[in-house]
Amino acid sequence: MDFSFTGEQNRFRQEVSNFLEEEIRQGLWEPTCDAWIQTYNTEFTKRVAQRGWIGITWPKEYGGQGRSYIDRLILTEEMLRYGAPAACHWFADRQIGGSIVTFGTEEQKKEVLPRILKGEAYIGLGMSETEAGCDLASLQTRAVEDGDEYVIDGQKTWTSGGSFVNYFYLLARTDPQAPKHRGISEFIIPADLPGISRIPMIDITGTDAWNDVFYDGVRVSKGCLIGEKNRGFLQALHQLDYERSGMERLMGNYSLFEALLHFVKETKCNGKPLSHDGLIRNKLAQLEIEFEVGRLLIYRVALVMDEGRAPNIEAAMSKAYATAFEQRLANTSMEILGPYGQLVAGSKYVSIAGLAAHSYLGSKGYSLQAGSSEILKNILASRGLGLPSQ
Repeated sequence: MDFSFTGEQNRFRQEVSNFLEEEIRQGLWEPTCDAWIQTYNTEFTKRVAQRGWIGITWPKEYGGQGRSYIDRLILTEEMLRYGAPAACHWFADRQIGGSIVTFGTEEQKKEVLPRILKGEAYIGLGMSETEAGCDLASLQTRAVEDGDEYVIDGQKTWTSGGSFVNYFYLLARTDPQAPKHRGISEFIIPADLPGISRIPMIDITGTDAWNDVFYDGVRVSKGCLIGEKNRGFLQALHQLDYERSGMERLMGNYSLFEALLHFVKETKCNGKPLSHDGLIRNKLAQLEIEFEVGRLLIYRVALVMDEGRAPNIEAAMSKAYATAFEQRLANTSMEILGPYGQLVAGSKYVSIAGLAAHSYLGSKGYSLQAGSSEILKNILASRGLGLPSQ
């Protein structure tokens, strides 16, 4: 089996790397953990768009480049390696734009896709609800037909980028009498409509990257419906495979990993670098091995996608593995740094810019985001191994 990249792919990786290094050299932003989901930088997104690096896998007739998912993964990997502030366009590029390409109307493709490609459409994910937990099919937000419109009432929680976005992707129940998996529809709606209110959710790391969003009699045109009415759950499962397969589940904290490696090489104890300590060397070697395994699992997902198959089983496997890796990375960082690892950015004696504390606090939720690890293991058991559900 040949694991090497083509010459063109290597050149593309170098092009992305050069761009990001120049951005950092100019002081336009600083690498951070979880920047792909927590750091909203509209100017960076527009510079990325100018290079044609949004929607690169979309068909050319919709403004994309028709490139492979391997190419997109190379781009994603470099963005994460440098901790780039890509949250403005991440969800639109990763899944919602693709959902519109696959299921959307021609009007949506003409209106929304060009805005995504220009780096002007920032989309928040309105899936989770307070009473539904990890069971997406139990959502209760309603969308009731009224002439040429739908009237939406309900609450969404953990809405990604709720304070910053100008569109909401929304799952709502359009048939309360149908079985819970069959009465749900997808919508893409402007975020400034009357009746929408947002409350920032300050998480344990201090970021407000998520919101509670309330919909009180929000009227949207039927043109906001994505795909078929009442088939939104099945459509959402299609895009969740792409959400769960991403390199961000492995490399969201890569800036911490890299900083930790530099730290142990440069910091001395009893006259010797920490990297000479056998226990520390073993811990970091184990992390490096686990990282490479996770990377290969994710490239396997991209290969499946390039074959035209939905990476259901492969995505569940890579996501469950990758989030567990990131939690181990956070724990190992705290073990190596000791009490200094607890200090946040800005503290007088902080080490590696407070990345360890941020990662450790955030890591507790990694196994819940985009489907809990328990759900992913159930997918592997039932669809991958064919085990009975009872």
